[in-house]
Amino acid sequence: MEFFNFSVNRMNTYIGLLRGVNVSGQKKIPMAELREALSKSGLMSVQTYIQSGNIIFQSLKENKRILALQIQKIIQLYFGFEVPVLVFIPKDFKQIFDKCPFRQDKKENSYFTFLYQKPKKDLVLEVSNITYPNEDFFITQDCVYFYCSVGYGKAKCNNNFFEQKLKVTATARNYKTIRKLLSLTSQLD
Repeated sequence: MEFFNFSVNRMNTYIGLLRGVNVSGQKKIPMAELREALSKSGLMSVQTYIQSGNIIFQSLKENKRILALQIQKIIQLYFGFEVPVLVFIPKDFKQIFDKCPFRQDKKENSYFTFLYQKPKKDLVLEVSNITYPNEDFFITQDCVYFYCSVGYGKAKCNNNFFEQKLKVTATARNYKTIRKLLSLTSQLD
């Protein structure tokens, strides 16, 4: 009896986060042009959400780092500047979202600062001892969960603060954006 091995290529769904685009007139990327450029590069079902660099896409590739580098190269080629890119599979993104340590009312008003590298333990301990009134945060190896009762715009512990103190590249998104990105990926699967 002969068996045939037919492998079916399955499209994988991903979430891409760009750091620092369309902020204060810096690193301007029109989302329609970004979708077009990424589609031309071979990514499928490319969608963007708001102007802050949130991408939903599909690809046959399975290596998130290769996909992040591909997106970085496309942005460099089309727009002329470098942008750090993080790529997640929806399951990992949802796990980070679900692990938020804040109670629900705080969680709904919190920010998720995604870390591009695992921070060093000694820096995590050092930063964890810093306190500011009205601000709470919790640091993991891939995310800083942050809540500020007076609003993110007035917070001392913003994205730049965590990047400088933890010596890693990071990008922040609020609760509503995370939920929307997860919703958009579920529509593709």
